[in-house]
Amino acid sequence: MKSQSTQRNLKSLLLNSEILAVVAILMALTFFLTTRGLPMVLTILVDFAVFAIITMSLNLETGFTGIPQFGRVLAVIAGAFAVGAIPGRLLAALMGLPAGLNYTIDTVQFQVSPELTAALSGSWMLSLLFLFICLVIAALSGAGIGWLTSRPAIRLREAYLGISLLAFGDFLMWVGHNWVPLVGGSTSVFVPDPFRIFGGARFEAVVIAIFLAALLVYAYLNRLTVSPFGRALKMVRDNEVSASAAGKDIVKIRTQSLVIGSMLAAIAGGLYVIYTGTVTAMGYSRLVWTFWPWAFMMLGGIGSTAGMLLGVMVLTIMRTLITVYRFEVFGFLMAWGINPLWLEFTLMGAVIIGVILFLPHGLVPEKVQSILPASRVNSILSKGFGAKLQ
Repeated sequence: MKSQSTQRNLKSLLLNSEILAVVAILMALTFFLTTRGLPMVLTILVDFAVFAIITMSLNLETGFTGIPQFGRVLAVIAGAFAVGAIPGRLLAALMGLPAGLNYTIDTVQFQVSPELTAALSGSWMLSLLFLFICLVIAALSGAGIGWLTSRPAIRLREAYLGISLLAFGDFLMWVGHNWVPLVGGSTSVFVPDPFRIFGGARFEAVVIAIFLAALLVYAYLNRLTVSPFGRALKMVRDNEVSASAAGKDIVKIRTQSLVIGSMLAAIAGGLYVIYTGTVTAMGYSRLVWTFWPWAFMMLGGIGSTAGMLLGVMVLTIMRTLITVYRFEVFGFLMAWGINPLWLEFTLMGAVIIGVILFLPHGLVPEKVQSILPASRVNSILSKGFGAKLQ
């Protein structure tokens, strides 16, 4: 009897989607490490960290508050544009270099950018200060965008709000593409590199810094969502009428959720442009910066912060596998006039359909949590009903 119970527990453990996902992730990372080397693994980790922050911010607004956030790209763009447009100008002005509207022109960029990076690479204090300013500016820009988008969120619901937020993201992208003084228009603007101080270990330092930022965001959101504010978010999501009857300010709660979520997404956008070293307006499409985070969130489990990490990592690895091996595996399609270059979107679409069909609640479904501690519930039950909660 005991052996049968052990076998059932072992079988249940092996069939657990979370365990299977972790095992698959470790196997995939080991495969990339042995076949492509450490740089490929580090690239996966930095992509994972950036999109983990963005997806967790999306989950805060959609999974916990119930806002149809189809404009996640808006906050990411705000953070990226702010870091690309402001800190470099401030440093250039401090050094007596061109810092006005012509700062983003190619000829000025090729002259100014190397001098700014050289100044940062020669001073630990200046590099840390510049990085801090970048993150503060990104956070403030994201908070401002979050507050602005909360205005229509007060009045619009469902599809109307989702479409509005989607349009706002495209609007800001086209502003950056057409207004050259912002981030160079159709060309790129360089971002002074505060990590150049690490010399040859620059890439590893960036990966560690962004990965640590993702862990801090995860810890912060874990604490936030189990706090009274987090329970208020879920109350608004589940039933606004009941939340209003309980005295909750729906407008204030929605505004706070959008401000916090947009601030985190903007920080991720700022970190990403520091990592890549450039800002190109057309690089911030709604496909990559809105729909992919939605796919990550659905796979991980809407409303589950821990699920976000699994969802992002699994799909990031799958995207990398498709991108790296699409020509090797599907090169024969060229004879039929099909270019494997576009298979990333086709295969990832098939993956998303499979997630919806077979894992509708994600890898880590949201768990129902008791508002009161178990000891308090036991005390109430023992006094009122003579029973205890196990």
